Amino acid sequence: MNKKNSENWVDIENEYYRELKTIVKLSTLTIAEKKQQTIILNKEFEQVKNLLERYLKEKIDEQYDFTLCRNSLINDILLPELANRFDEKEFLKEFQYCDQLYVKEFLGKLNENYNLITHFLSFNYTQVVYEYFVRFPYPKQINYIHGKLNAPINKVNFGFGDEMDDDYKLIENIDDNEYLRNFKSFQYLQNSNYKSLLDFVESDQKFQVYIMGHSCGLSDRTMLNTIFEHPNCISIKVFYHQKEDGTDNYTEIIQNISRHFNKKKLMREKIVNKTLCEPLPQIQLPLK
Repeated sequence: MNKKNSENWVDIENEYYRELKTIVKLSTLTIAEKKQQTIILNKEFEQVKNLLERYLKEKIDEQYDFTLCRNSLINDILLPELANRFDEKEFLKEFQYCDQLYVKEFLGKLNENYNLITHFLSFNYTQVVYEYFVRFPYPKQINYIHGKLNAPINKVNFGFGDEMDDDYKLIENIDDNEYLRNFKSFQYLQNSNYKSLLDFVESDQKFQVYIMGHSCGLSDRTMLNTIFEHPNCISIKVFYHQKEDGTDNYTEIIQNISRHFNKKKLMREKIVNKTLCEPLPQIQLPLK
């Protein structure tokens, strides 16, 4: 892996998969040579994973005070009725007409003793998500789907997860587990996190997805497709990053989201348009 200008961790995961596909497709290599190059690639990727964990522990987890997140405006986004800016008529615009009656009935139950569950699907390896929502007043599930630092049962899951890619079947049919070593799907089965996600998605409640800080890149395509195209998912709302120069990444995120849909009409129906979305509040965490 020689590429050095990757900007995000998801870029590294994508680059790993591109390298793996290149090896598999090289007609100039023998089967033994392909296997050997894949072993080398996996060892290099293991080094990257170790460096990632080391960086997160030493430069992030041990350096910053996450408790400031507890007072973040993100809770105001998730609880607009508590922030005294709730407008039901505007909120209903985020859903298709056929789902608006369900949403109105749902809103009427918010102040009742209602079994409302919010499932926080965290792609972050640190405790930041817990700190953001520790004071969230409704029942919640925090699911560290990709693992958590210093958690032996829920180890960091860093790899690739696009089994919808045209070339995945080619790799799978090699019938050698070395080529599948760094696919996320097999790590998901090491604990109950993915099962918890499926239990939530498959429940008898419809849900809206809020995208906060996730690029929705291809390395999580299989999982995101399962969520986005599910009949219970009735809306996908993006909280984009507003830059200092006034530009933002809303369009980039929805372009990425579109790649997780097989049914493009469904994608256009579910994604909330930008006029109904807003920037994600930014905070600077203090050092410990």
